[in-house]
Amino acid sequence: MTSPSRLTGTTLLLGCLLGLPLAAGSLAAQPATAPAGWIAQDEVVYQIFVRSFRDSNGDRIGDLRGIQEELGYLQRLGVTSLLLTPINPSPTYHNYFASRFDGVDSSFGTMQALHDLIAAVHARRMKIYLDEEIQYAVRGNPWLDSSLGNPASPYSHYILYTDSTDAAPSPIIYGLTALPTWTGARIPVAVVNLRDAAVVAYFQGLFASLVQGGVDGFRLDHMMDDLDGNPRLTHLFADFWAPVFARARTVNPRIRFIAEQADWGYGEDWLTRGGADLVFAFPERMAIASLDRDSIAHAIAGTLAHVPAGKGVLTVIENHDTDRFASVTGGDLRKEKAGAALDVLLAGTPLIYYGQEIGMRGRQSHAWNSDANDIPDREAMRWTRRLEDPGSAIWYQGTGPWWTGRFNRDSDGVSVAEETGNPRSLLSYYRRLLALRRARAEIRVGGERVIRADPPAVLAVLRSTAAAASLLLVNLSDSAATAVLPADSLPVSLTARAPSDLITGRREPRSRGALRVALPPYGVKLLAAGGRGRGGAR
Repeated sequence: MTSPSRLTGTTLLLGCLLGLPLAAGSLAAQPATAPAGWIAQDEVVYQIFVRSFRDSNGDRIGDLRGIQEELGYLQRLGVTSLLLTPINPSPTYHNYFASRFDGVDSSFGTMQALHDLIAAVHARRMKIYLDEEIQYAVRGNPWLDSSLGNPASPYSHYILYTDSTDAAPSPIIYGLTALPTWTGARIPVAVVNLRDAAVVAYFQGLFASLVQGGVDGFRLDHMMDDLDGNPRLTHLFADFWAPVFARARTVNPRIRFIAEQADWGYGEDWLTRGGADLVFAFPERMAIASLDRDSIAHAIAGTLAHVPAGKGVLTVIENHDTDRFASVTGGDLRKEKAGAALDVLLAGTPLIYYGQEIGMRGRQSHAWNSDANDIPDREAMRWTRRLEDPGSAIWYQGTGPWWTGRFNRDSDGVSVAEETGNPRSLLSYYRRLLALRRARAEIRVGGERVIRADPPAVLAVLRSTAAAASLLLVNLSDSAATAVLPADSLPVSLTARAPSDLITGRREPRSRGALRVALPPYGVKLLAAGGRGRGGAR
């Protein structure tokens, strides 16, 4: 979401990397921890910021029909599942604060357009998840409009008030009672009373009806047990979320709930007491952004330790609330490819944020003190060389410094048109990695173990099943390195004869004893014995 912490310039609390099974500085070989019980590992999720993805009708606003028009592109990329940011009516550009919890923002289309998109997604045997943010209501929401200053309203108990006349709504996180927006407006906001029986029943019905309409699951924005420390909204896992989940699962037991764990930690509490199916691998994301071998290894170990069987994680290197990875890495294509490999090839379910696969750039600003701060991370998807070509969702064109100072420019090499057909492009690399993931069971569902390797800049991760093994090697330095791995730390299949790099299809030189593999600066190799190079990808 556009969290209030972003709006006020306060740094969002991220999960720390403390208390993990590895001691600091130690990379002793770890026991293989098989996430064979993790769910959704056959999926590749593509997160779409709807307003910025694809315009189908010429109004420069991304819409549902535009998404439907690009399903072929997404499927060729290797995507199996779509995750749409909120589509409910809202006075905000990001739609995270809803004026109605049902329906579709008219900028995005109609309910029929949503049904058409769902049908088209399912026709391709893909899935669709909707992002839901339901803890807050803004001016224009009938619950708030009807009850504000009117205790006799039938919605009086749907909103939390701090006074007997319902004139003072309970503030949301950080004490906000109004949202500062990119247009300069301040939108009144209030907290929804998630402990009210009628509210619980409403959301039970809403989620069940969406599942009945074909939705395959939900992302739950800012999910908490005790919402924002409000003493009147405690024990929500059991008293609110559990009955909502249970009702939806009576319609379709196979739907999945993805929790955005509010602390951006490992999310174990959300997977156990909270009943969610998946959380985000935020500690891994933070570690990958550092390009530090030991930090990444510790985050991998922590993730494996905190995710119970039958649950799962979405691996992620960027999303709508973070800087773009291409900007984090300074536009260094080698680093972008290293991040892509870690996103796609580590255990879990890869999440790709729209435009990540072509290296779109963007950094959050703290200059505007409103939700405009996040526009740089939500710029229009780059389909062609020219930003103003038909289909480009440049809804923010000519509106302020987020337009004049935009990150993505004409003919900058960062677009689907410019990268398609170029075997060295980031887009081609993502397609290759995702094809390998699809072709290799050990990468999708195998166990994961960090292997001790020298030199210190080289990360080595073994992915394995009983039938096959692959070794991921990433050089996280700007110098060439020769990775040295003890033979006794690897399966015999990787040491008995010269392995092949599945990404390039090239066979590695035979080495005696320890496995020795040369890596260029920020180089990536995925080694396997007798593997089919590129996984059939081109």
